[in-house]
Amino acid sequence: MSRERFTGARPKHAQLRDRLADHAADLGPESAIPSERELMATYDVSRATVRRAIEALIADGLLHRVHGKGTFVARPRVESRLHLASFSQDMRRRGLEPSSRLLGLSREEAPSEVVDFLGPGQAWRLDRLRLADGQPIALEHSWYSGSLLPDLDAHPLGESLYALLADRYGIVIDAAEQTLWGEAADDRTADLLEAPVHTPLLVFRRLSTSRGRPVEHVVSRYRGDRYQIHMSLSRDDLPTPAPQEGTTP
Repeated sequence: MSRERFTGARPKHAQLRDRLADHAADLGPESAIPSERELMATYDVSRATVRRAIEALIADGLLHRVHGKGTFVARPRVESRLHLASFSQDMRRRGLEPSSRLLGLSREEAPSEVVDFLGPGQAWRLDRLRLADGQPIALEHSWYSGSLLPDLDAHPLGESLYALLADRYGIVIDAAEQTLWGEAADDRTADLLEAPVHTPLLVFRRLSTSRGRPVEHVVSRYRGDRYQIHMSLSRDDLPTPAPQEGTTP
């Protein structure tokens, strides 16, 4: 890694996070990333900046730390296909009343993995705490296309965002790629979810589209002690039954 310095308005820890994410992709799973001291020297940043960038990537599941050995590129997660529904639809389907607490909404430059999906330009960052029957159940960090939703900040965001997209913008989420993994709640996440530190979490990353157009990049962290998933499974490797005598194939 050659020596370089960060410039521009974005915080250094965010720029370093993007560089490390790209570097991790080049290294491959279980490869060690440079030490904190090496990163400090390479990018001319403080130890606090390095640790903040690394912690963010660990939280996103891109890196993992091995005590006494260092920080390594995480292995790809196992994927499961789930039904396509909004949080509100999902909770009501379970007989619970959904609600949301807005934590933040801003229009800004998105990180590289979001740009890779939504495309270049500013995007809306939306942070919400999702509740079921008034109890915190999920922490949601979302990004939405700024070009498709130019005045998102002019609308209430406490109800179903999918309903707002359909009613206000004529955008219906009709397809998504979703990845699920597990992790433990850090201090901030645990505090927001009113859960003990290290509470097991189910983490979903969803990349949603409407008629092939990228619309939403969202990472949701659900309390594992308050949320479960159901999947209907079938085999696709069974031979096709031969038609019985007297029937038309």
